[in-house]
Amino acid sequence: MRISVVRIFHPLRLALLLVALVTAIGPHPLPAQKPDSALAKAPKAPKLPKLYTSEEPLPVTFTTNLKQLRKDKSDSVPWHAASISYTDTSGQLVTVPMRARTRGIWRLKNCHFPPVRIKVGNKAGKKTWFHDVEEPKLVNYCRDSDLYEQYVLQEFMLYRVYRLLTPVSHHARLLRITYADSATGKVDATRYGFIVEDPEQVATRVGGKVVKQKGAGPEDLDPAQSAIAFMFQYMIGNTDFSFSGLHNAELIRTSNGDILPIAYDFDYAGAVNTQYALPDPSLRVKSVRDRQFRGYCTFKDDYAKVLDLFKSKKESIYALYSDPIGRLLPDRVVKSTLSYFDDFYKKIQTTKDAERGIYNECVASM
Repeated sequence: MRISVVRIFHPLRLALLLVALVTAIGPHPLPAQKPDSALAKAPKAPKLPKLYTSEEPLPVTFTTNLKQLRKDKSDSVPWHAASISYTDTSGQLVTVPMRARTRGIWRLKNCHFPPVRIKVGNKAGKKTWFHDVEEPKLVNYCRDSDLYEQYVLQEFMLYRVYRLLTPVSHHARLLRITYADSATGKVDATRYGFIVEDPEQVATRVGGKVVKQKGAGPEDLDPAQSAIAFMFQYMIGNTDFSFSGLHNAELIRTSNGDILPIAYDFDYAGAVNTQYALPDPSLRVKSVRDRQFRGYCTFKDDYAKVLDLFKSKKESIYALYSDPIGRLLPDRVVKSTLSYFDDFYKKIQTTKDAERGIYNECVASM
């Protein structure tokens, strides 16, 4: 219809009309197009809780009924009243009320002080270091000795290494914890420990939700992130995990449907080499210091792609062990750990080296 209307104009009259229209418009800009509401209101990236914005060890006092907490040995235990106190930058004592309960498997049954999860209400934590931390794990000493404190520091370092390799991992904050009994007022011990970012917060941060159903296979997992996770586990010598079984692992489904695997709990890793760590009898390794690759064969091409990532981060990873936190470890432990990493880096010098020495040992499924 528009073509037939134009044809009724004389060519000269049509030209004059076009000139008049252009003149009328002149230099005035065209009105801005109204932005799409979905784009205009795109959600902002969640703000990282203040606790994880610093790496400086935070001295705190954790107070609860220690005797009562130590009695909890089952999978279903109550929350107990607790608090964490610290001195802020102005010198004021800040006390954050919270709740605490035991968690874990081996350490729950065998440790002098059980592993703990804390819960901090938003109102209680407001304007403190513990605002918005929700329900994080508190990784504390197992036995009150320098050796077991060293294990805690070694495991904390592996969380730092993992963070250098991918943001799809847990933030963690080192604490210098004094354990005080609320019933007696006595101090039980003062040792290093750390807090691990709540899994729901990790999921929100990467734009997804935690998957709580077991059984994910290689066809379900994001290839690139899986390659990083499996290669990292091999690097640190950790075989005590299962993404399919959600053992020392979490899965996060993003808004576009990708399922991202995340590893945690590294005290059984060869890089830590605890006295109590033993490999699964079903594996071929005789010691946790022996590495065994447990990645899916489906991701072979992706393993080759992530080698450059690990190589590019080598210097930064090694530097962690000479910074103020790394220097908390004895020199012999640092030397042993870096030597252990040296062995890994020798195996990934070339793609052929890595394929022959590492991921040719891949598994079909777990």
